[in-house]
Amino acid sequence: MPKIKTRRAAAKRFEMTGSGKFRRRRQNLRHILTKKSPGRKMRLGQVTLVDSANLKAVRRQLPNG
Repeated sequence: MPKIKTRRAAAKRFEMTGSGKFRRRRQNLRHILTKKSPGRKMRLGQVTLVDSANLKAVRRQLPNG
């Protein structure tokens, strides 16, 4: 049986933590920043964990963690 290939786009977007969860960047920080408050932009710049509803899909794309 051949090796399972990693989705390279997903590998660039997600990173596995030590406890097995996945870290991701937040959306909405690319453009139209003038109407967003400084606090909101600061929060959007921080990384967060992938939600449990999407965890299965991320794990499927990254078979080797």
